[in-house]
Amino acid sequence: MKTFLSIIEKVNNYINGIVWGPIMLIFFMFIGVMFTIRLKWFQLTNLNLWFKNTVVTLFKKKQKSKDAKGISSFQAMTTALAGAIGTGNIVGVATAISLGGPGAVFWMWVASFFGMMTIFAENVLGVKYREKNKNGEWVGGPMYYIEKGLNNKFMAVLFSIFCILATLGMGNMTQANSIAGALYECFYIDKRISGIILSIMIASIIFGGTNKIASFSEKIVPFMAFFYISGGIIVIVYNFKLLPIVTKDIFSQALNFRSFFSGGCGYMTFKAIKYGIARGVFSNEAGLGSSPIIYSAAETNESVVQGMWGIFQVFFDTIIGCSITAFCILLSGAIYNGYSGIALSIASFEDVFGVFGGIFVSIAIIMFAFATIIGWSYYGEKSLEYLAGLRCIPIYKCVYILIAAIACVMDLNLVWSISDTFNGLMAIPNLIALLLLSNEVISETKQYKSNIKCK
Repeated sequence: MKTFLSIIEKVNNYINGIVWGPIMLIFFMFIGVMFTIRLKWFQLTNLNLWFKNTVVTLFKKKQKSKDAKGISSFQAMTTALAGAIGTGNIVGVATAISLGGPGAVFWMWVASFFGMMTIFAENVLGVKYREKNKNGEWVGGPMYYIEKGLNNKFMAVLFSIFCILATLGMGNMTQANSIAGALYECFYIDKRISGIILSIMIASIIFGGTNKIASFSEKIVPFMAFFYISGGIIVIVYNFKLLPIVTKDIFSQALNFRSFFSGGCGYMTFKAIKYGIARGVFSNEAGLGSSPIIYSAAETNESVVQGMWGIFQVFFDTIIGCSITAFCILLSGAIYNGYSGIALSIASFEDVFGVFGGIFVSIAIIMFAFATIIGWSYYGEKSLEYLAGLRCIPIYKCVYILIAAIACVMDLNLVWSISDTFNGLMAIPNLIALLLLSNEVISETKQYKSNIKCK
């Protein structure tokens, strides 16, 4: 058995090195840069437009959907955020900094800036090629625009399979395991009990359908974001005097190209670029193809507006959320005390809150991980629906709940690695589709802007 697992680990490590290697990271960046240039730096030049169509609408009187089965664009965005804001926003950022240094933060911002246009394109295509299922619900995502737009059923099926596997692993098992670990370390709750409670909570939400998932996300995401950001701001304000020094370190270590090819300093610059871009891509999921699955379910006729909600999602998830974690770590100086991973994040908050800092981070991880489990359950459900129809969904939900309970008491080191690989594999057919269907994204955007000028 050990030999078999060893072979799986070696094969997975090889594949993982490809799907998350330099070539794929360049491909991720290329897609974002391409859409940014072709749409004339839309995320900057049209900042007022996408801000008005997203954040500003939250302060207006809510319009109820004409379709009782539909969800709003805001609910779609919060569900996408629920899937994106996971333990990676706390642990992943800490890992990127410990491996790539302060300069990794700058490249995380760069990846996110261009990622805004990648997710914009995904959502535009998701809405354009969506369809109604037998229950009268909108369904869409990469599998639909790959099949309809490229007339390539094989790639669409591949994406769906990879998405389901990533859902069960990274979206479910690893998050459930993190929740059980946090509850045990913080409150000494037996992991078996955590598994039972967690499975009941998941069941109460995902068996309620799309509307229940969206309604849950609409409530929990703003709350957990406010909770974590408030604590982070306190840490930043407490160490405010060090902010200029830390900011200088971020830029100087990220842009130290003179030493790029000369020994240790150059190697650190390379690592900053690698881990910063990888963290940015992994955090906001731009390019993976997961987010357009939920955005396509929104009750809207404007594909470009859904694209704008995607821009806001990336902005909030990475530019705000991940940056909070990064500045807390760098300002506290915990990175220079030998900490890494979750211990690094905890140490940065304990610098201000003392013992309560560990409890604060643990509570944040529990909320983030649970929201991710709920968000990713929808992605797996719709991918399976595309492959086998609605009849298999109840079975999928039962399996999803059971896996979450079991994962609470398992050692998931290999599962983490394999799940990470499937996440990357999802991106391959999706990025190819975005490249080949780029003209349609450009056309849809130009048509939308032309229409609003005529009003």
